[in-house]
Amino acid sequence: MNLAYRTREILLLNTVAILVGLAWLLPAIPLAPHYHDFADQRSLLNIHCAMDVLSNTPFALWGMWGLLILRRTHNLNGAQRQTASLFFVGLITTAFASGYYHLAPNDAGLAIDRYGMSFAFAGLMGLATATRISDRAGMALSVASLALGFCAVWVCEATGNMTPWVVFQAGGMVLLLGLLVLPRVPGGLEISWLAIVLIYVAAKVLEMGDQTVFNLTGWVSGHSLKHLVASLAAWPIIHAIRQSETTPH
Repeated sequence: MNLAYRTREILLLNTVAILVGLAWLLPAIPLAPHYHDFADQRSLLNIHCAMDVLSNTPFALWGMWGLLILRRTHNLNGAQRQTASLFFVGLITTAFASGYYHLAPNDAGLAIDRYGMSFAFAGLMGLATATRISDRAGMALSVASLALGFCAVWVCEATGNMTPWVVFQAGGMVLLLGLLVLPRVPGGLEISWLAIVLIYVAAKVLEMGDQTVFNLTGWVSGHSLKHLVASLAAWPIIHAIRQSETTPH
């Protein structure tokens, strides 16, 4: 393997080790006392918090479309195909897990929601790494991210400490930004990772402004819009996969 790619793998390993250390050493962050009190409590067709439940539907639709596109694409290497598949499957699990949580928001449901999200996040990080570092690094980070995500959720559920989950998400986005400075590997999908980071930031802003957005609009909350915006992260990946079919090799 080219020395440059070995160096990238070593840097990736060190970065992950630092993030794990931060998750372990940083002060504990407790779950906010009223975390489960979302702004939009309206019911529809006997569905409690209906908008927060139903707004998860796009995750499933994007995930199914992505899997269909992958099935029709024959020029992706194993690592990119497998990590993209995990990402799209993760979108589907997120739709069901988050929908379940919002039916009756509580700590146990929140854990299920985050377990579902971990699949999508692991696929996303693995795919980014496969396009910028190497196939084996992409597969390794995908597996490691899934394991670390599950551990972070378990710690939060067992102790109430949100720090590992915060580091898992925020650290992942920082790592993604770091990967942006690296050139694509030969055959790597041309994905707009910056667009995905910006979508993530926009979704977080809407999440934090849940009540404010609901007060301003009177009909939709920030959390419901967060689901809709976050699901758009699938588009840059689907677009890149479709474009790869028309790109000369």
